[in-house]
Amino acid sequence: MAEIISNKYYNEQSVFLPENLLREARRQKNKKECKVPAICLLDPDGDLADYLLRKKLAVKNQCWACYHSSLYTFLNDLEIGIIPCVVGASYAVLVAEQLFVSGCKLLISVTSAGIINQHSSDKRFALITSSIRDEGTSYHYLPAGELCALNKEIKDLLASSHEKDECPFFGAKSWTTDAPYRETPTAIENMKKLNVSCVEMEASALYALAHVKGYKIICFAHLTNSMAQEDGDFEKGNEFGSIDTLNLIRYVLNILSTEKVN
Repeated sequence: MAEIISNKYYNEQSVFLPENLLREARRQKNKKECKVPAICLLDPDGDLADYLLRKKLAVKNQCWACYHSSLYTFLNDLEIGIIPCVVGASYAVLVAEQLFVSGCKLLISVTSAGIINQHSSDKRFALITSSIRDEGTSYHYLPAGELCALNKEIKDLLASSHEKDECPFFGAKSWTTDAPYRETPTAIENMKKLNVSCVEMEASALYALAHVKGYKIICFAHLTNSMAQEDGDFEKGNEFGSIDTLNLIRYVLNILSTEKVN
């Protein structure tokens, strides 16, 4: 049996805990203990964070003690934290674990994704409802064979908007891989047969974490490319997709009222 799916002992508590790491980071960095915003975003491409900082709409958050990343805070009707360039399953889960013990209650990830099956509508954001587990991190949280999927309560709340013209997203299955440069023709064809809409690098691991810890995590894919098979690929729109992403976040948070989030 492959080591990646053996000797995991799912019922045991980890010795290494995010809250303990952050305790030491605060000590070393001389940071006070305070909470990050209740709503946070992972911005793997970094374009939204760049836009907010360039427009002087975001400031560095002094409560975030992570060794590996910077958290910025901005207002979008509500106070929201954003961490740029969190790319890949293992890094995304590392940061997510630390966010939730730092005061985050809802985490939203919006990542660029390659199109596997073209959707019938012209909507460019996919709400990832489930994901193929082709990465390593999720297997440390959930046994092989278990589904990595969006929390049912959140899925049901968001699903009510799918058919509305003004809704910027549709529900879809993704393929999460930690080896983007091994997206071979046969692998892509197999994913097409499984009705996968897109390929990205974080969702299955984030959903595994959400399931095991009871965290509220929502993953969106911004459908921006065809794996660089065409000239002019990876176009995200105005301000590298930042305006559309802000509209997406506002739309989602209007559905998930503060009462429902908490």
